[in-house]
Amino acid sequence: MKKLLSFVVVLAALAGPAAAQDIVIGAILPLSGASATQGEDQRRGMELAVDKINAAGGVMGQPLKIVTEDSAGNAVTALTAAKKLVTVDNVPVVLGEFSSGITIPVADYLLQQGRTHINIGSSSIKIRDLGKGSFSVIGLDNVSGAFGADDVIKSGAKKVAIIAPNNAYGQGIVDAFSTKFKALGGTVTSSILYTEGQTTYRPELQQLEKSKPDVYVYSAYGKESATINRESFELGLNETPWYALYLTMCTADSDPQYVEGQIGMDLNYIGTGGADYQKSYKATFKSDFTSTYNGFAYDGVMMVAAAIDKAKSTEPAKINVALAEIGKNYQGVTGPITFDDHNQRSAQPYLKLKIAAGKPVTN
Repeated sequence: MKKLLSFVVVLAALAGPAAAQDIVIGAILPLSGASATQGEDQRRGMELAVDKINAAGGVMGQPLKIVTEDSAGNAVTALTAAKKLVTVDNVPVVLGEFSSGITIPVADYLLQQGRTHINIGSSSIKIRDLGKGSFSVIGLDNVSGAFGADDVIKSGAKKVAIIAPNNAYGQGIVDAFSTKFKALGGTVTSSILYTEGQTTYRPELQQLEKSKPDVYVYSAYGKESATINRESFELGLNETPWYALYLTMCTADSDPQYVEGQIGMDLNYIGTGGADYQKSYKATFKSDFTSTYNGFAYDGVMMVAAAIDKAKSTEPAKINVALAEIGKNYQGVTGPITFDDHNQRSAQPYLKLKIAAGKPVTN
């Protein structure tokens, strides 16, 4: 028996120290479905953040791990994923989703369960009222819509026709844009919130055309944006200028010939401190950014890691306190991040872009 015990002790010694236990957080992203392009790009940003954190020693000296669930761009699927992250993986923090109409119910559930929620891609103004446990590292529609309206007015346009998805995001961005545009003296000749999942949007586009706008203003993503851009081109509507709210999102899934010449606004997704991150992205994935959202996912993970380190705890309540403190002045790859009294990013820089030779460039 003594020989056996000695043998076990020797084996234990040879095995070396026990592996460090991972610090685990969660993410819910649209890795399939209409917003898969943006979801995969968000995942890439998170991957780069985890690599950087772990190369520097991890979180509280332990490796950081993200359990990522696919929402498939569906609210029911996303809620099931959130419940799994809470009840099975027992994560203290969840980042996601991308679409506002999915982010809001997911965040509601997470906050009910006492978990921390990080918004990395949604912009509905309704997110502002979720509660103290929800933090946004990206600007909301009240800011982006107003920016777009000001940009269109400055272009000389006085009449616009608008089309956007009939969901929390679309409703919010249309309201914000329209309110500001009218306040600046403009007229909205037609406003349509389309139903997602249709095979054609010709009736909606023809209705917009009848209102004879100076500019068509739109926001869309995934297969719907591809359909709208193709059909508007086929109908000859592109002879009138098109202005996109979030240009890269609106055009990412479209044939370049259908969106050539479009102008619009977008997130200023790389701040002055983001050059090294941009190089790392290109070196790792052998491509340029496929959306403007990866940097916000990166910043979200980096801020959570910093908060856990600061709190010296994975308890959500302590993480929330640390996040609020860090969010007083955080330098992210997307620029400075400062939380307001609702834990929302208080200032979001934007870009003016156009599609030239099939690519978005500064306008």
